Amino acid sequence: MSNRRVVFVVGSGRSGTSTMSGALQTLGLHVPQPEVKADATNPKGFGEPQWVVDLHHELLGRSGVQVSDARPRAWLEAGKLSADHATRQRVTEWLESQFVAGGDELVIKDPRAAWFMGLWRACADRCDATSSYVTMLRPVTEVVGSKKKYYDQRQGDITRTAAWINMMLHTERATRGQARRFVRYADLLTDWTQPVYALGEGFDLRAVKTAMANDIAQVHKFIDPSLRRVTLTWDDVEVPPALQDLAEETWQVLDGLATDGGDTPAAHEASDRLRVAYDQMYADAEAFAHSTSLAARRESAIATRREPGPSEQRGAAAPGRGVERVPHAVRALVPEGARRGLRKALNRQRPRED
Repeated sequence: MSNRRVVFVVGSGRSGTSTMSGALQTLGLHVPQPEVKADATNPKGFGEPQWVVDLHHELLGRSGVQVSDARPRAWLEAGKLSADHATRQRVTEWLESQFVAGGDELVIKDPRAAWFMGLWRACADRCDATSSYVTMLRPVTEVVGSKKKYYDQRQGDITRTAAWINMMLHTERATRGQARRFVRYADLLTDWTQPVYALGEGFDLRAVKTAMANDIAQVHKFIDPSLRRVTLTWDDVEVPPALQDLAEETWQVLDGLATDGGDTPAAHEASDRLRVAYDQMYADAEAFAHSTSLAARRESAIATRREPGPSEQRGAAAPGRGVERVPHAVRALVPEGARRGLRKALNRQRPRED
């Protein structure tokens, strides 16, 4: 049996994925270098390989999928690239080079990774490495509040809540049957030794099982409970009752998976049922908003065909002024592919959300 291990830290952004990745790195697992630099949103660092983030950003762009995409069909679009031979070869070569440079135990973390689990699993197999998955769990209201505080403000509570449901239920399905653990962010902050050492035993991670006293002390310094800076409840998040109920039930099922012995067929069945319910809810919402989506497309088409006025001919006005007159709530209903094409045509860039 190969000693190679690769731990994928997955789950929604702002759920403690960076804290978990950093803890494993401090204990001796290798985060491929260079890493994404720390900033005000994550002052302790992201624990993310820059190469992986750039790869996922490219693949999401090619598939027309957003980082936090609420569309159930987005999984099909992203999944098409996971089977691409050239992409698999590229990722396999990079992964192999990281084992050679960094040792037998790697940790790869990026919230975008959930869209491409099939790709990474296949590439790890090609490198004769055992894959395992740790999914970080944080209440949806806190995730929504944290993203609202630190990221692009153009996404509202409804979109973020829906995207969380979509991401978490499909992540559960994509990792089912694999070596996996679900860890509550709150548990990690309260006493990191219990969930992390359970990972070490469950995933057979030599670095964790043989950690020295100095490494353990460094993790104690690294994990800072005060960085859990957003603790919202449903009273602070404005979403329709039906969506709130579905999100809350999803959280209860996922929270149960983090309990010892909770990863059961009954929990899997509940997750499948919720995924079907969410797909139907989203399809209903799209059907309701179809006329609004068509109107937004027409408005965008009119804006791109509009002749420039006198002030624009003199260079006084910025391109895309016609699009700005379309309310954001309407523009948000236009499929991302159409919006991306329009932004490219107007030479406008959209703020990036991690």
